[in-house]
Amino acid sequence: MYRILELLTDAEVAECRRIAANAPFVDGRITNPHNKTKINEQLHDQQAYQQSSQLLMAAFGRSEEFREFAFPVMIAPPLITRYHPGMRYGAHADAAFLNLGNAQLRSDLSCTIFLNDPKDYDGGELHVRLGDADLKFKLPPGEAIIYPSDTLHQVVPVTRGERLVAITFIQSRVANPFHRSMLFELNEVAALEGLKMDQENFSRLQLVQANLLRYWGEKP
Repeated sequence: MYRILELLTDAEVAECRRIAANAPFVDGRITNPHNKTKINEQLHDQQAYQQSSQLLMAAFGRSEEFREFAFPVMIAPPLITRYHPGMRYGAHADAAFLNLGNAQLRSDLSCTIFLNDPKDYDGGELHVRLGDADLKFKLPPGEAIIYPSDTLHQVVPVTRGERLVAITFIQSRVANPFHRSMLFELNEVAALEGLKMDQENFSRLQLVQANLLRYWGEKP
């Protein structure tokens, strides 16, 4: 239950990097002071934060693949973070609920959006433990990895260069990951095979999709 998305255009990546290059950063522990293994920096300028998060939220909004995989109800405004040599984020679990103004977001899915070239830094892989699998991700700029928030994960220490990413958390309309996976698979089959099917059978498939979302999904 993870998905790699091509989320940003080259121009959007360049804009995020421009914003990051001209804005102040602070110790990342400002948002998680109890985690002694969190050694990174995060954007700390309200105007820069609004500009970058609006750009990233717009990219999520136009991604049909994201919508069909995550069934999003709420997305936390993405935050740009960076790592220099010696920085890391040790194994941790994301908080179950995040306060967003007057609302609370349940973190069903976590997302890391990569903003600079993997050749620009050594180390810095996102390491996610999914059951017995140890997965490591170090993606090209503009790509995002979405994975379950209820997993232990970490950022491997950076040993050279700078790792620049944006992170966010997503509340899904379908909280159960098994149900979400089944709906995503049905959507994939409908998209790939729907035009080849008899119209009546395709309509029946669409009815199954709608009814399962109706029974499994939460109201926005």
